[in-house]
Amino acid sequence: MAFSSLNTSLPMHADMPGPRAAALVARDQKVFAPCMGRVYPFVMERGSGCDVWDVDGNRYLDFNAGIAVVSAGHTHPRIVRAIQEQAARFIHMAATDFYNEPMVTLGEKLVATMPVEHEWQVFLANSGTEAIEAAIKLARYATGRQGIIAFFGGFHGRSYGALSLTASKPVQRRGYFPLVPGTFHAFYANPYRPPLGVEPSRVAEACLAYIEDTLFRTVAPPRDIAAIVVEPIQGEGGYVVPAPGFLCGLRRLCDQYGILLILDEVQSGVGRTGTMWAFEQECPSDASGACAVCGRAQFIGCIPDILVTAKGLGGGVPIGAIVARKGWTSLWEPGSHGNTFGGNALACVAANEVLDLVRHELAANAARVGTYLMQGLRNLQQRYEVIGDVRGRGLMIGVELVMDRETREPARVLAQRVMDESFRRGLLILTCGASTIRLCPPLVLTEAQVDEGLAIFETALRASL
Repeated sequence: MAFSSLNTSLPMHADMPGPRAAALVARDQKVFAPCMGRVYPFVMERGSGCDVWDVDGNRYLDFNAGIAVVSAGHTHPRIVRAIQEQAARFIHMAATDFYNEPMVTLGEKLVATMPVEHEWQVFLANSGTEAIEAAIKLARYATGRQGIIAFFGGFHGRSYGALSLTASKPVQRRGYFPLVPGTFHAFYANPYRPPLGVEPSRVAEACLAYIEDTLFRTVAPPRDIAAIVVEPIQGEGGYVVPAPGFLCGLRRLCDQYGILLILDEVQSGVGRTGTMWAFEQECPSDASGACAVCGRAQFIGCIPDILVTAKGLGGGVPIGAIVARKGWTSLWEPGSHGNTFGGNALACVAANEVLDLVRHELAANAARVGTYLMQGLRNLQQRYEVIGDVRGRGLMIGVELVMDRETREPARVLAQRVMDESFRRGLLILTCGASTIRLCPPLVLTEAQVDEGLAIFETALRASL
């Protein structure tokens, strides 16, 4: 590939933040609660594609896309035009009580992304957290059960229902108990850090057995469990791709015990992994059309009962949604759930453009350029012992830094230092998990931008050692 050696001529953004950025940070600290905890003093002024500029005129390459939100890049002309044209017509009419065409069109497009073997219906929300809340409510309402199982390392949001499922970092829960009762946690099938002391080859089997043989037989009787909620790729937990067979094993458990499978694709969905939804890449078919891992007949991937989406769906405009099997949504009687801003016209026209762009070009670009980026990172892994693992799909890639490859002790301080050094050199990245660098750039990323980003990343990594 084009990137092969360390480029030491890259510009440094010395004395960060600049004067205008520093002034805005100071103003911000006077009026905003400190709970958000910003990671470094980037103050955005404008953006285009994968490039952003701060208020002091410094250019950066954006490899975080507003945490996987700006899927089509900053200020994509089609999205900007759609929002401008819609704003001139009307901005909002409450979809809880009325109708509008952008909302109906979005519902049709979302349903069209799902496997045709089932009928699907949509509920629109304003964020991933709110969509998770809707999914929980639907599962409990439709099944008449109360229990929900989620996973250690998972992140599903910060409102009380979503927070009760979240098990990523203690700071997210500390001070908020009691949480919603009836929630339980199991082990995620992390092949790099296998729980329960098992071999990586047995991690999926062991994690599934823990649910069936421990949870179901002690504190979480299956007849009381409404849903299992899982990320097809854990986001905040470290960009962890589960071991083969884990998701389809969850599908099997859900089918066996009458439990709904909720897939949280807030971060992994809308083309990020190289397909519209990450679940499409699970349950690979053999020649007979059955899953090559679990043997179960599948139409496309590990099909959920409820899919949750947000983040990249709006291309930067706040929106969330669930797409659920009609057999469940048909039980939701009028007035049993709703909101004021769901179906907002500006959010819907933006999402309509995003889905078209992803379907026609961006998912394929994420797959192709993601492969190129992954190869570049694995080349770095061969040269730097602190890179313990490189994993992901499409443009959802994690680089886990370790103190030692044998012990796999997380290099927490190093990960923070690499993030900060990358910022000083013009690359915006974020951490996740214990010591993982997450790379989730806009899906318009080019190979030339990959080369530039890798050069900056290696420079920052070397400066941090």
